[in-house]
Amino acid sequence: MAGALDKFSRLAALRPARSTPSRPAELRTPGEEDALANLIGAGVAKNPFGEHLSVRNWFSTPEFCEPSAIALELLSRTRDESLTRRTRTALEDPGRWLFLDTETTGLAGGTGTYPFLVGIAWWDSGGLQVEQLLMRDFSEEHSLLHELAARLAERPVLMTFNGKTFDWPLLENRFTMTRAIRAPRLAAHLDLLHPARALWRLRLGSVRLVELERHVLDAPRLGWHREDDVASALIPQYYFDYLRGGSSQPLVGVVRHNQMDLRGLAALFGKINALLASRETDREEVDSLDLFGLSRYFERRGDSNRAEAACLQALDLGLPAEHRPRARRELALLAKRRGDHEAAAALWHELVADAQDGVLACEQLAIHYERHAKDRVHAEEFARLGLAKVQRLRIYSRDPYEASRALRFAEKFQIRIERLKGKKKTAKAAAAGLSLLRD
Repeated sequence: MAGALDKFSRLAALRPARSTPSRPAELRTPGEEDALANLIGAGVAKNPFGEHLSVRNWFSTPEFCEPSAIALELLSRTRDESLTRRTRTALEDPGRWLFLDTETTGLAGGTGTYPFLVGIAWWDSGGLQVEQLLMRDFSEEHSLLHELAARLAERPVLMTFNGKTFDWPLLENRFTMTRAIRAPRLAAHLDLLHPARALWRLRLGSVRLVELERHVLDAPRLGWHREDDVASALIPQYYFDYLRGGSSQPLVGVVRHNQMDLRGLAALFGKINALLASRETDREEVDSLDLFGLSRYFERRGDSNRAEAACLQALDLGLPAEHRPRARRELALLAKRRGDHEAAAALWHELVADAQDGVLACEQLAIHYERHAKDRVHAEEFARLGLAKVQRLRIYSRDPYEASRALRFAEKFQIRIERLKGKKKTAKAAAAGLSLLRD
């Protein structure tokens, strides 16, 4: 019995202790021997778990932007409507938001990866308050995480860039590994990577934050630049070199890199917020590819009306030729969903000759003429045209996936042709029977 009780007591000791929100730690001036703290302008924070460095700065840019209800609705929309309502309620108060970005000892994640620098930021006095928590050694991890937990207790709405995939799972894992500090419970978590990818990938290709700053956020206007920025791939090595007694000078660039990422993240929210809430009359200066990306984002979020308006505007502003067929295809599908079959058919007609969407256009026109126009002659005509296109694709395609897809299309067209031929025979027989009755 004593052995069993001893086992249970050891298990109980592993249970995380309840964390209690605390006020921001008071900072003391570092000593002359703390070269890193003096280089980066940090103070030394102390709490029940020990010490860590803290760098605190306030920036006037990016300025605070009032979040629009439309943007918050679209960004937080999920299939679980009850979760969406809870998320929306938490998001309505920007005073509870916390922007977060980490610098780590590796990019692969896992239990051996440490977030040695955790940058957080929040709106304050119309600008952005930035705080960066840095551990001078792995022994300061508990102190850093305790301070982060206190901040998240005050502002439990997390804003990140790829944080749902990397930063937050890593931090949750580190909280668990401490066995003493409970991972904070988030009220909401918005990751801006996914809307940024939808909105700007067509034009930029890469949607790394530094690329978005250069081509979307107009960083010079906001008053910052990255000409001497640190390459992300080098950051883990700089930290390991410092731990081994090397120079702390490279970490100055790492701290600045993290600071710029936080400011870029806040500015990115402002840009996405403005674009999602914009009206057609406000988009004259928006690139046509960005408008097409906006249309596709609206469509994925279930807002068909805004999707169609943005897509039409993208075409009107001069969408590049290689994207026009896809835009017309999206418009045709939207028209079909709302029941405007004539408008959809007109768009499909424009796509019949297209190399990529011609087969789909033939299928949709065959369906339209059979089911809606009740014109079996044209329905069979487009079914045969689609079958011919598919057969050419099967002959010239070397891609096994494309060949298999073409085969499925061919089977569907063949079935449709046989059915239409049967209907025509039945119609002819019925007509002949009526003629005999009249005679």
